[in-house]
Amino acid sequence: MSGRDYSKLANGWEFIEDTAYDNESDLLHELRRQALEAGFEQGSAAQARFMAIQVRQTRARSVIILGTGALVETVHLIGALNALPDDVPGQLTAVDSSAQGTTLIRRAFARMQDHTHVKLRVVNAKADVFLPRLNPGDYDMVIVTGDEQNYSGAFDHADRLLRRDGVLMLCDALALRGAIDTGDAGSPATASATASSDANGRMMRMCQLIDDAFDDERFDSALIPVGTGMILSIKR
Repeated sequence: MSGRDYSKLANGWEFIEDTAYDNESDLLHELRRQALEAGFEQGSAAQARFMAIQVRQTRARSVIILGTGALVETVHLIGALNALPDDVPGQLTAVDSSAQGTTLIRRAFARMQDHTHVKLRVVNAKADVFLPRLNPGDYDMVIVTGDEQNYSGAFDHADRLLRRDGVLMLCDALALRGAIDTGDAGSPATASATASSDANGRMMRMCQLIDDAFDDERFDSALIPVGTGMILSIKR
């Protein structure tokens, strides 16, 4: 593909994101603002919408999201679970590494709970501490977003927790964003070098995660160009 073709794709990707954002509800726009004011950068609107569509398409009943202040994604998932028939209420487990993130999620759910039959469990814990406590084979979908540490051991956890044909989604697979600690760097050149080193390190780790996904024989995986990139894996 030529550089012009890639530029057109980038413009198309931006249009998709803008369209998804414009079609979010006023509540979601308000929650985005609240989360940003609290210091939590929110994920792609198109990616959150894709998660919700996947919940409905696969008729997932029991979903786990690992996040860090992932307020918008959580609300999208609640809406998707609520759209399913209520003979067996959907269940969402939101595991957040930030206490402030769990507070935002609980407050948002309090505004929705009179209009939803979804059961929500919110846990402030690190993934590698909480997930081993859950029953194996009880879940239809596991979603990972937020801090890099949330991705550690994702395939091992998902293999234990998911039913056969269960779905694992790893968000932001193409993103290089994240907090960059420049320490006491005294000059712009030093700060720039530190930032570049951090970005390169993150890129290498995410590339390794993609390679690991395709090499893992327990899952069938695809790299999906939605939002900031997603690894979508189905348990065999």
